[in-house]
Amino acid sequence: MTSAKSRIAHITYVEEVDVGALEELRATLNSERAGAPSRLTILPFLMRAMVKAIEEQPALNALYDDEAGAIQQHGGVHVGIAVQTNAGLMVPVVRHAEARDIWDCAAEIARLSEAAKDGSATREELTGSTITITSLGALGGLVSTPVINHPEVAIIGVNKMQIRPVWDGTQFIPRKMMNLSSSFDHRIIDGWQAATFIQSIKGLLETPAKIFMER
Repeated sequence: MTSAKSRIAHITYVEEVDVGALEELRATLNSERAGAPSRLTILPFLMRAMVKAIEEQPALNALYDDEAGAIQQHGGVHVGIAVQTNAGLMVPVVRHAEARDIWDCAAEIARLSEAAKDGSATREELTGSTITITSLGALGGLVSTPVINHPEVAIIGVNKMQIRPVWDGTQFIPRKMMNLSSSFDHRIIDGWQAATFIQSIKGLLETPAKIFMER
């Protein structure tokens, strides 16, 4: 973390997302597969939305060697999932998220999170990420300033969900909202790229059917 903060010029971009439709879909899918070993949280949907957004902006799925001044873009999307354990923060890696469906993503997140917590995660499972998600669930607060997992160039932070009044043009209505607080390496990713990336993810999460559509 010290290396990341001292080396990387962080820029943090915060946007709110209406997750009402996503939560309805998630509840429906979980009820239809009540016997499934892993239940869907918001993270598999976010992971798949990130994969789609990266298709349009591959520069976000990259590592930056600041000593050599070289950027290495990756074809495979290897998503690190920040997990709090008794031994501290660990980041197990869901490899090739672009090749996994929503249930496979959920199962792999659950497997890796448990391995990190019980100390059985291998070195290979804890290295090799190209972009990271960090989430504290209900403790996620309204806004955070996540630290980039060096040498990656982006980290997506998930804040807590809560019901907020939202103006629909004529009245305030209660909506289930969630903020994304995400940081980017400003040496590589400018503000427009960061904002476009998060807006793409926002659009997919707010209309979750698009996550499952082929382009």
